Amino acid sequence: MDKKTVTGLILIFAILMFYSYLNKPSKEEIAERQRIQDSIAKVQQKSIDTTKIADIQEHINTPEKTDLDQVEEPENNSDELGVFSNSAQGKEKIYLIETDLLKIKISNKGGKIISAILKDYKTHDSLPLELIEKNSSDFGFEFFANNRYINTNNLFFQSGDNNTDSIITVSKADSCSLSLRLYTNNNDLSHNSYIEYIYTFKGDNYMFDLSVNFVGLKNVISSNTDYLNLNWNTNLLQQEKSVSKYNGATIYYKYYNDDVKYLSETKDDDKSLKTKIKWISYKQQFFTSTLIADKYFINADIKTFTNKKHKKRYLRTMSSTIGVQFNPMADKNNIKLHFYYGPNKYRTLRKYHLDLEHQIPLGWSFFLMHWINRFAVIPVFNFLEGFNFNYGIIILILTILLKIVLFPIAYKTYSSSAKMRVLKPEIDEISKKYPKKEDAMKKQQATMALYKKVGVSPMAGCLPMLLQFPILIALFRFFPAAIELRQQSFLWATDLSSYDSIWNFPNGFSIPFYGDHVSLFTLLMTISTIIYTKINNDTMGTSSTQMPGMKAMTYLMPIMFLGIFNNYSAGLSYYYFLANIFTFAQMYFIKQHIDEDKLRKKLLANQKKTVKKSKFQKRLEDMAKQKGYNQYKKK
Repeated sequence: MDKKTVTGLILIFAILMFYSYLNKPSKEEIAERQRIQDSIAKVQQKSIDTTKIADIQEHINTPEKTDLDQVEEPENNSDELGVFSNSAQGKEKIYLIETDLLKIKISNKGGKIISAILKDYKTHDSLPLELIEKNSSDFGFEFFANNRYINTNNLFFQSGDNNTDSIITVSKADSCSLSLRLYTNNNDLSHNSYIEYIYTFKGDNYMFDLSVNFVGLKNVISSNTDYLNLNWNTNLLQQEKSVSKYNGATIYYKYYNDDVKYLSETKDDDKSLKTKIKWISYKQQFFTSTLIADKYFINADIKTFTNKKHKKRYLRTMSSTIGVQFNPMADKNNIKLHFYYGPNKYRTLRKYHLDLEHQIPLGWSFFLMHWINRFAVIPVFNFLEGFNFNYGIIILILTILLKIVLFPIAYKTYSSSAKMRVLKPEIDEISKKYPKKEDAMKKQQATMALYKKVGVSPMAGCLPMLLQFPILIALFRFFPAAIELRQQSFLWATDLSSYDSIWNFPNGFSIPFYGDHVSLFTLLMTISTIIYTKINNDTMGTSSTQMPGMKAMTYLMPIMFLGIFNNYSAGLSYYYFLANIFTFAQMYFIKQHIDEDKLRKKLLANQKKTVKKSKFQKRLEDMAKQKGYNQYKKK
């Protein structure tokens, strides 16, 4: 073997070692592979398909039992459950906990919540607003006990309290608790080996606690278990007349001591969260179901998707597999959780100091938008609510207040456009002087020189418009998300949070990009916008020769808005209609106070004055001269 061969082999070996080092799996990838192996082991142990989606569908197809009586359940295969085999079968008992705000049903089968009703709200068709209905939700811990795969979701718990009633009521600041225990095969209630769920409710709070205790299971749960999987799956029910495309049902989540994120609102989506999570929320337009860790969850796999087999009343299916920290060598493990079942109302969510209010789309991605909504729109809105005005009147007052605040900007914009308009004869002369396309640059320079002489800034009218833009977008986000407008009627609109319809097309007929109905507020908004565009073009003196196609585009945009806003919040279309009306009034008022003949004389008089150079402009000219001098010296 010659020297070159040896050198080549050494280089190949070095390259392979370096390649192996680069492709060495990270700790997260190793953990994920181990997780996959554990899942395979679970499937082999159970010898059945444990796909979560199939489990959810099976629950949905099961006939619902709604009474509070005990019901016989079919026998399960207890051999697979080892020390929990006696809990595989039993009688279902349902506990009803009623607070001032909630009606919660908890089943001893799985110890889980099977129904959650918000007492102060109704669906769009006047039914009780149920965030969770029976057989549409799973909640259970997964682990291995004596080499048996256990999922608490379908096991029967026993009452941990003596003589616990089936119906428990609590009011105001009072609290109540319900304890359910999943015992190992020794069913003696004094036995110290069990899993305990303790639910604690307060009468005046949408949030309640769940304390999970693993007691005396040190020799039962596998010793290599450093975390448990908590499966939480729910089918969300449709509560509103229309489904908002940009405020739809999805999963929100908050990283521990970090930002709030969410999955897609318009399509199926999933994500594997590798770092600590504070809470996970199944959110729809106006209501949310949130699971909150007292400290944090160590990781989670979340998924949202639409199942076409579901009834029309279902929105989407939400699924989470959540990692919960666990110490297998401890005599007792305590996992503290919190649930929030309630409205997406800013003041309500804000008081928990968990960033839950970030589920309300107030424009969090841009600080100006959410500042406008948080510190201006919402406080004024809440203040006006105190007078018990109709919400249509509140929007009217809010529009007037905003127009008053923005009046200086509107005046500045109109004044700038008036200056440009009175100089139109001079601009036309420049256009005649440079009629050719190749002279466009000279024409532009001459125009700018004229503006500079008379003291007019072409950007003076643009800046005020840019300042108004964040307010327009902020309100575009606010109105569709404002639960205060939900089911509030005004004039012909029965619900300001949804679209208003004065006529529905017959036989399910629908116009693409428009819809199956006619929204009068949207129609009025569109007509007023077209009128405003016409007045604005005439006022600005827009020339089709100067800006080819732009004039037509200004009229096309309102037509596009007609299709977009037809299915949007009636409150939003109503606000934009009012804004246009008050803009007409402002333009008329300002026009009466600006004498254009006097303004033209003043501008033309400025041409005779010497234009004083700014310090910055003078510095630039001095630098240019100096540079030219140095170049001359080098030559």
